[in-house]
Amino acid sequence: MLQTLFQKKPIQEEYVAPHPRRLVGTAAEFFAGIGLMRLGLEQAGWQVVFANDIDTHKEEIYQGHFGQEDHFVRGDIHSLTLEEIPTVTLATASFPCTDLSLAGDRAGLAGARSGALWGFTDLLKSLGTRRPPLVLLENVTGFLTSQDGKDFHQALQRLNSLGYAVDAFIVDAARFVPQSRQRLFVAGRQGPATPASAPASELRPPALARFIEQHDDVCWSLRPLPALPAHGLSLGGILDDLPPDDPHWWSNERAQYLLNQMSPRHAATAAAMIAAPRWSYGTVFRRMRNGASMAEMRTDGVAGCLRTPKGGSGRQILLKAGFGGFFVRLITAREAARLMGADDYAITVPLNQALFGFGDAVCVPVVTWIAENYLNPLAQELLQCPAPASCSRFGR
Repeated sequence: MLQTLFQKKPIQEEYVAPHPRRLVGTAAEFFAGIGLMRLGLEQAGWQVVFANDIDTHKEEIYQGHFGQEDHFVRGDIHSLTLEEIPTVTLATASFPCTDLSLAGDRAGLAGARSGALWGFTDLLKSLGTRRPPLVLLENVTGFLTSQDGKDFHQALQRLNSLGYAVDAFIVDAARFVPQSRQRLFVAGRQGPATPASAPASELRPPALARFIEQHDDVCWSLRPLPALPAHGLSLGGILDDLPPDDPHWWSNERAQYLLNQMSPRHAATAAAMIAAPRWSYGTVFRRMRNGASMAEMRTDGVAGCLRTPKGGSGRQILLKAGFGGFFVRLITAREAARLMGADDYAITVPLNQALFGFGDAVCVPVVTWIAENYLNPLAQELLQCPAPASCSRFGR
């Protein structure tokens, strides 16, 4: 059963990147994590030729899927040398969210973790004429409001100072997979500013649209984007079908304890699920409320946002209920992979390590959608005009 859950690739099987009909460009993946940015870009015709991350556990997961590749350089981004960085079309940075997340201490870009963004921008500056014409940042939506918006403003102006005109949009992974995962993306291109008009929309919701309107000192280059795809697959469609006696299910006592941690409203929902003549599913996180550990559940067919399981509280719990009974367990590593759109990812590490890797990653089909609808057209424009004038509002 465990072999079915982890679905490891045979050791002798080597990772083979998709072969697009036409190569769009090359990319360097900073704060690479387990390589899901790479997977998304490759599916849209990009070739990732460099990856960097500081975390040894994530490197182990990355190598377990992609194989031992020379282009993965483990180390602090501040310690990278220019000789290690190839010349590429695109540089991506999914920098740490710890100090930006609403669940963190909100130290912002002055924090030791999220402040690693400045290591990325310092590296871009040092590259000089080899600076990539395109960059893509990714982080939690708390980036927009960190330090009352000052951090986001400072980051955009730093990119401006390097010649990048910028754009920003928010994508929820729930449009592609059954997981609620809103992320803020910043795209930058070497080129001049264009008139900034951003009426509120799903991709640029009111808070972001207001920020754009109120910050005309930023060198913007906003592009139209198509509507996101309609939500399709529900949570039940990605779950492993485990028999009732599978050891992953919790004991009756442990499962009942979880229900006892629910508020009256959530407990009533669970009771209705149990009494129904069909199976239904809910996902549960434990959270501290007024000094007490509470089990909070959602039952809309979409999992909560995967998180890193520090201290155990970040591990997402599955409730399966119906026909007068219920079962409870943690989501499996394979289910976490599916929730990130990485269905066939080779999982070669223990559960908690895998959950940490997937919980600190970017959703694969979201990246592919951004590449196909935003980055690829920009790359084509670069081929037609390889040396555009850069954003000139700030010195380089």
